[in-house]
Amino acid sequence: MPPLRLDRILSEYTSYSRRDGAELIRKGRVCADGAVCRDPSAKFDPEGLYLAVDGSERILHESNTFLLNKPAGFVSATEDPRERTVLELIREEDRFPALFPAGRLDKDTTGLLILTSDGALCHRVISPSRKVWKTYRAAVSGRLTEEDAAAFAAGLAIDGGEICRPAGLAILSAGAESEALVRICEGKYHQVKRMFAARGKTVLRLHREAVGRLDLTAGPAPGQYRRLDPEETALLFEDPEPLP
Repeated sequence: MPPLRLDRILSEYTSYSRRDGAELIRKGRVCADGAVCRDPSAKFDPEGLYLAVDGSERILHESNTFLLNKPAGFVSATEDPRERTVLELIREEDRFPALFPAGRLDKDTTGLLILTSDGALCHRVISPSRKVWKTYRAAVSGRLTEEDAAAFAAGLAIDGGEICRPAGLAILSAGAESEALVRICEGKYHQVKRMFAARGKTVLRLHREAVGRLDLTAGPAPGQYRRLDPEETALLFEDPEPLP
């Protein structure tokens, strides 16, 4: 990418404003590629730049995409006046101003959540027309049947008159409490819960296991996150294995 002024890099890749960043630079508190720089107008290529403020070093990337293993109790938002947000799980040095969730998981839903500063990637992940499949493990009250699976596959009508796109439902166990894998390619508000409610079931626990072919097999642990490399990011857009 083209070189940018150092004060602009600080404002776009850190929590500092452009004015505060320029002041830090003039005071000699900023190192770029291992050398102190006191000129806010000095230009650098942000991609791969070693940037340090007061000795806290980071490597910059043109875009930043993380896989978070979301625990319960956090909302999928960048800020909220009442609730803890998923960004509070991200270390300060990785809280880039443009970082946001690609889609959402409900506050009590756990599992795989993508955080990115790449707007195009976010759109591809959440757009139903892209058919990026999201796989959930659900525990529900009530006995699941093949009739439920057929209803999911046909395109279920949920409350409010909305029609869901065809979805997958693989029953893992059936009884007073049932367990199943659910696969959808859209993200309507509380969609999985509303789909089960349309079949007379209540979701007790919901965990997102995968997006495309990217899953949590390699971690991280709940409440932790890791940066995705381009090869892993590509897995988001590959068709997953068939449901059992």
